[in-house]
Amino acid sequence: MIFGAWILLLLLLTLFFGQVLEKRKNPNSSPGGSISSQGMREVVLERNAQGHYVASGTINGYPVVFLVDTGATDVAVSEALANKLGLEKRGGAFSHTANGVVAVWQTVLNRVSLGVIEMDNVSATILPRLKPDNQVLLGMSFLKKLEMIQRDGVLTLRQIR
Repeated sequence: MIFGAWILLLLLLTLFFGQVLEKRKNPNSSPGGSISSQGMREVVLERNAQGHYVASGTINGYPVVFLVDTGATDVAVSEALANKLGLEKRGGAFSHTANGVVAVWQTVLNRVSLGVIEMDNVSATILPRLKPDNQVLLGMSFLKKLEMIQRDGVLTLRQIR
């Protein structure tokens, strides 16, 4: 009986600390947002423990984790994720990244959603070795259409329709 209680306690502690660690990595797992009466859509993101803005969202209805990257020209997805989404690879090229020069392909994402902010036909780049596979760099092909305000560890994204 005592052995079973210890196992149960360890299981509960593992679940609890797993959720705490996930919250530290992605404090915006359900970004939601608001829509004003004038149609302005707004999402507020908290900075994570590493100082990055990470948030859950979708590409073509498929759940992904976005890392906001104002230094990326396009939204960037891994080749593994592109294959899962059935994205068409167009025009192979080379790109200068933080990890050096890499071969890439261009594609278009039918729909990108971050909370209440949604955009259609967003330019994207497929990076063969981007890790983790389900994390997406949310680059300027998405962000340039938004007003961004950063203050005290909070990033506010506004889309005016």
